[in-house]
Amino acid sequence: MFSADTQRQAAAFDAIGERYDDAFPHKSAQIIATQWVIDRLSPGARVLDVGCGTGVPTAGMMVESGLDVVGIDVSAEMLRIARFNVPSARFVAMDLQEIDSSLGDFDAAVAFFSLIMLRRADIPAAVRRIRGLVRPGGYFAVGMVEADLDYVPISFLGAEVRATGYPRPELESLLVADGLEIREVDVEEFEPATPDVPPERQVFVYCRVP
Repeated sequence: MFSADTQRQAAAFDAIGERYDDAFPHKSAQIIATQWVIDRLSPGARVLDVGCGTGVPTAGMMVESGLDVVGIDVSAEMLRIARFNVPSARFVAMDLQEIDSSLGDFDAAVAFFSLIMLRRADIPAAVRRIRGLVRPGGYFAVGMVEADLDYVPISFLGAEVRATGYPRPELESLLVADGLEIREVDVEEFEPATPDVPPERQVFVYCRVP
């Protein structure tokens, strides 16, 4: 059973559904981040996509590159769309705060705009859970919005979601504190395709698990 916070977020994204990709049709920075991970893995490597959403573009790109992808999300509607978009990946209804070894071990994990859905107090433990499933020498890529926010309610495509962000130095410090080795950082200015979603600065941090 999902927590009250998780159920709230899941309901919002159930309502948003396919409109999410309408608002974000050009995910150029996320495509770059996904390719960064792909370029460092061999065909058949296992990747965990945390907060997979509709499966586009990340899970789809990885499957096309010959990777074995497991995606998790709390939104039943997002999972339905992801299974349609990327039928050869495995998608599981799971709260990222409840990730455990039942998913197996992975060569890499990505969390693109999923940690943003948590309270700041819960993010370090979530990072540790994800990191704990990545084999030594593997990779962990994180995408966040750069903003000084802690679980603030915002209107997003007609639904209310709660969002958290970090200034870039604080995000990097959080990841380093968990023992991750930062290899690269990419900052992109992003302009959504719909006027009711504001522009945002996206930060992608590419890490290696020692």
